[in-house]
Amino acid sequence: MTQDELKQAVARAAIAYVVDGEIIGVGTGSTANFFIDELATIKDRIKGTVASSEATAARLRGHGIAVYDLNDVTDIAVYIDGADEITASGAMIKGGGAALTREKIVASVSRQFVCIADGSKLVQTMGAFALPVEVLPMARAAVMRRLAALGGQPRLRLKAGTEQAFITDNGGEIIDVAGLSITDPVGLEQQINQIVGVIAVGLFAQRGADVCLLGTSEGVKTLTF
Repeated sequence: MTQDELKQAVARAAIAYVVDGEIIGVGTGSTANFFIDELATIKDRIKGTVASSEATAARLRGHGIAVYDLNDVTDIAVYIDGADEITASGAMIKGGGAALTREKIVASVSRQFVCIADGSKLVQTMGAFALPVEVLPMARAAVMRRLAALGGQPRLRLKAGTEQAFITDNGGEIIDVAGLSITDPVGLEQQINQIVGVIAVGLFAQRGADVCLLGTSEGVKTLTF
C-alpha cells in the first residue's frame, strides 16, 4: 500500500470514534485532510467541528461542515489528528504543518485524543523528525540560543521558495530543532515551555494520544495508551 492509501485507511477507521450529535476537533495536515474528506460523508450526524488551523477550517467549510470558534464551545468529544512521530507510550511530535499551538489547545480541551498515522511514524525514541517550536518573532534569536544549549540544532522555518520566515496563523515563527534524542519527552516539553518567548512546543507528551490508529500493510492497528 502507498503512504496515501495507509493514511486513507486510518482516516476511515477514525470515523468509528466520531460521537454522534457532538462537536469534533479536527487536526491539520495530510492525514487530517483524509479524515476531513471521510467526515464529510457523515456530516449530518455531528453538531459541528473545531478546527486547529485556518487551512483545516477552509477544508471543512468546503465540505459544508459547520466550524465553531473554540470560545463558543464548552465541550469537544474527540480530537482527531495526525503526528510526525509517536512513541509506544502515546507521546508525539507534531507541528510539521505549523499548527502545533492550536492543535495543542484543541487537544487539551477534548475528552479523547485519537492519533491517526501511517506505520512509519511509530518510533522508539523521538527526534529524527526536527522538533517544531513556535516563538514570538522578537524572541527568535534568544530562543534559538537556548535551544542550541539543550543540544539541538535550531533552524528558522522559511516560507517555501523564499528567505522569509514562515508565519503561522497566530503571527508566530517556527524554529525546527534537529539533532535531539528525546528520551524524556515530558521533561523536555516542560523545559522548552519555560523558555521566555516560546508560544508552544510541538511535543505532545503531557497530553499525548489516548488511542493511535496506525496504518500498516497488514491493516489498521489500534494502540491504546
